[in-house]
Amino acid sequence: MPPIDSGKGFPLGEPISSIRLRTTPYREHVPRTRHTDACPGALQVHQAADGALARVRLPGGMVSAAQLAALASASARFGSGTLELTARGNVQIRGITDTAAVAEAVAAAGLLPSTTHERVRNIVASPLSGRVGGVADVRGWVGELDAAIQAEPALGSLPGRFWFGIDDGRGDVSGLGADVGVHVLGDGVALLLAGRDTGVRLAADEVVDRLVEVAVRFVEIHGKAWRVVELAEPRVLVPGAELGAKYAPVSTPPVGWIAQDDGRVTLGAVVPLGVLPARVAEYLAAIEAPLVVTPWRSVLICNLDEAVADTALRVLAPMGLVFDEASPWLSVSACTGSPGCAHSAADVRADAALAVQADEVGVRRHFVGCERACGSPPVGEVLVATADGYRLLRGDRKRGEAGRSGSPREERLR
Repeated sequence: MPPIDSGKGFPLGEPISSIRLRTTPYREHVPRTRHTDACPGALQVHQAADGALARVRLPGGMVSAAQLAALASASARFGSGTLELTARGNVQIRGITDTAAVAEAVAAAGLLPSTTHERVRNIVASPLSGRVGGVADVRGWVGELDAAIQAEPALGSLPGRFWFGIDDGRGDVSGLGADVGVHVLGDGVALLLAGRDTGVRLAADEVVDRLVEVAVRFVEIHGKAWRVVELAEPRVLVPGAELGAKYAPVSTPPVGWIAQDDGRVTLGAVVPLGVLPARVAEYLAAIEAPLVVTPWRSVLICNLDEAVADTALRVLAPMGLVFDEASPWLSVSACTGSPGCAHSAADVRADAALAVQADEVGVRRHFVGCERACGSPPVGEVLVATADGYRLLRGDRKRGEAGRSGSPREERLR
């Protein structure tokens, strides 16, 4: 394999397999240098190194074909020509040259129902709910919760990073650690804080009101905290709560040909590194099927007849979407990196792609350009770029023990 030049003056000079790493403790929450919540929305954009960035919330990840087509068109006309899928099932447009035009396009597509609450409509729900498995269909709760969030004036002050989780009982969302969430059980609904069971049980008709109640309480007491896990005592949000163990996270999305309970088909497509070219998004929209963006940066194309699903596979796979659950792309992700992010020490997406091409992935790995470790999944290794190589910021294997002991040591990535 030739030497990797990750850009920004960061030549690795060696194959990924021989990069020397330093193992150090992983901090789930890196101390912030600012306390202003600059989390972007469609109206409040972020000025990144490559231009303005807008984030469009998709509650439950649900988006219609027409809406996806509108986002693709906006990116092609006024942005980078790609859509970025986020770890909360939302969509970002980068490199925007006309922020007003993008905001108008988002609003016209019905994706900006509130100007005061647009950044706080962060709802992640089990993507296959109501179509495949699960204890209950939770899609109705997504819509009800979204409406309730917008109707509560106090929630306009929620930090943009606060998010709600709705797990239909299969355990795919609860392990992601939502600030407040619910997990459907056989005999009720469990209320969760930061991915932990509080011991509180709800009836189905109490779910939305209780989620809003907890979020309002967070607004009242959060101080400088942006997330529930940052509170000194999260239980203050739920009187009588006894926090249990965390739910185990799911590391891979539903991929490939998925038989729905009603006999139709859902196709699960992984988007490499979460970067969806606008042209590919247009092809997805042309299928005219319901779509779901998952928190694993993949897309579900739902409610297809078998013939349509077969044709879609034949068209979309050559365009770069991944339908093979054995693909190494399921094990690799990355933050934006350079040149898009001024904080990054490397073009981490290019390095991640080269690692896949060289078949040097193996374990789940997330490449990041700085210690903020944006977009890190709850499982696997996190590799942070430094001036002289990648450092293991977090790892699942035994070498991670050295970091927790406080005595860093040199390691090789293999």
